[in-house]
Amino acid sequence: MGPTQKLLWKLYVGVIGAVTTIAAQRLLKAGWKLVTGDEPPSPTDPDTPVITAMSWALASGIGVGVTQLLTQRMAARHWQREIGNENPNAS
Repeated sequence: MGPTQKLLWKLYVGVIGAVTTIAAQRLLKAGWKLVTGDEPPSPTDPDTPVITAMSWALASGIGVGVTQLLTQRMAARHWQREIGNENPNAS
């Protein structure tokens, strides 16, 4: 697999990853507001209780991480179906 395909793969996954991460963050913020009734806390605000800041960090980290995992798997399947070979990072 040549450097051109590796570059295309990185661009492909990067763009899809950025878009889905932004969407996931918006959904997580909306979900937090729905569940708690408040806006997500700012981790740098000294008035935010530590447990609240940690809960938000955990929820957002898991949410974005799972979204990125699923996006990369979907992109790899799509790449293989359209290009006809495994993505350049598979091994």
